[in-house]
Amino acid sequence: MHGRKGEHPLTVHHLNQLLLICSLVLLVAVAAVRISSRSGLPSLLVYLGIGVAMGQDGVGGIQFDNAELTQVFGYAALVVILAEGGLGTQWKDIKPALPAASSLALVGVGVSVGVTATAAHYLIDLEWRQALIVGAVVSSTDAAAVFSVLRRVPLPARLTGMLEAESGFNDAPVVILVVAFSTAGPVEHWYALLGTIALELAIGAAIGLAVGFAGAYGLRHVALPASGLYPIAVMAIAVMAYAGGALAHGSGFLAVYLASMVLGNQKLPHWPATRGFADGLGWIAQIGMFVLLGLLVTPHELKDDFWTALVIGLVLTMVARPLSVVIALLPFRLPWQEQVLMSWAGLRGAVPIILATIPMVSGVEESRRIFNIVFILVVVYTLVQGPTLPWLARKLSLGKSAAEAADLGIESAPLERLRGHLLSVAIPEGSKMHGVEINELRLPPGAAVTLVVRDGESFVPLPTTILQRGDELLVVATDPVRDAAERRLRAVGRGGKLAGWLGTGGNGTS
Repeated sequence: MHGRKGEHPLTVHHLNQLLLICSLVLLVAVAAVRISSRSGLPSLLVYLGIGVAMGQDGVGGIQFDNAELTQVFGYAALVVILAEGGLGTQWKDIKPALPAASSLALVGVGVSVGVTATAAHYLIDLEWRQALIVGAVVSSTDAAAVFSVLRRVPLPARLTGMLEAESGFNDAPVVILVVAFSTAGPVEHWYALLGTIALELAIGAAIGLAVGFAGAYGLRHVALPASGLYPIAVMAIAVMAYAGGALAHGSGFLAVYLASMVLGNQKLPHWPATRGFADGLGWIAQIGMFVLLGLLVTPHELKDDFWTALVIGLVLTMVARPLSVVIALLPFRLPWQEQVLMSWAGLRGAVPIILATIPMVSGVEESRRIFNIVFILVVVYTLVQGPTLPWLARKLSLGKSAAEAADLGIESAPLERLRGHLLSVAIPEGSKMHGVEINELRLPPGAAVTLVVRDGESFVPLPTTILQRGDELLVVATDPVRDAAERRLRAVGRGGKLAGWLGTGGNGTS
């Protein structure tokens, strides 16, 4: 079908220009990750800065004010980001923290919304509807922002699991609250709103778990013809969970997170390749989302709401967040040092700014002002909290030992007809497998190291070959001993040649 001239403004020439601009933005953003890792600041600030620089008040001069497009793209990006986060969440790490994280995501959010909204109403004279929207929008935390500034000071597994699970869980109730306040204003019957939240979370959780387990079962029993298809299939399953949850009037965000977490804790083929693929998609989603949000903001309008945002942010950081942590974690009796860090680690990231577009699309009065307030709050308090978070963790003596052994990267490829598996093992820096001889691995009968790749050269090892950091091993294992071989490899990686047969501590536990 041929259209008339001028009907399709996007020509090949325009496409070439767009691809050039997008590739340059991506390269600048990738380089900015290095800057942010050295400075201790989350990379989101750099991405927002790129968008602002390209916008109407910056050197790019691009006129962009489409809040609806920003919201749609933001939702799509959040699906990818939550999927990537769920795939990287280890059940063994978050399981002990699950009750506390759930309390933070529900009770903590409720306390934070109430305190922040009350302050916004009485201190800066916002109407209750706008005040509740502001309180709900800024009550979602961002684990990616927290962990990006804590790379140099890793936290104990319990705190890491709590922060991860909280950020994965609290997006869902916050989205429900913002949509409810933006479309209908304050709800007369609060029990009806609480019932709606509970129902949507239950539907989202049920669909997410069902899709996750069904997808994992299918991937384990269907041998795809190419390894590159596994990452695509995993991400498709995660997106399916979101779409299914949303179309069933449940929480799609909770569904995609839980489905991804289920997939991430199954023994799926070609897992390191899948994680790398998801990680790359997550970076692209973050970059595109923050650049677009930076384009949407109008810098010369921000000065009018600067002090307002500072007041709300001060109440949120110094009153609402600590109070929500204390109340939500009261039954769990956490040490005060951990509660202090949890209070200060409530960094805001992508979600609040994206949620601030919902009242704009819904036509809420003063919605542009709400967006500006949230934008300023996220930027300013990330600048304040980001660099000080590692310092606070060290002062509270909550950093893990840097000498802790790094885990191995093990990729499994099934050999269906041979009833066996190929395990590709990468020995990272910090692994205690360094210096261990092949025969000291003590692999179970039916498993053997068949190839070693070192400095780009491959060779068949002898029983006395000494393994080194950076080596890649190819281990062949029969189907019955595949799990035992992997447990043994991980045990040696963590505990060295004297590790117990199946565990890291010599006691036979995995």
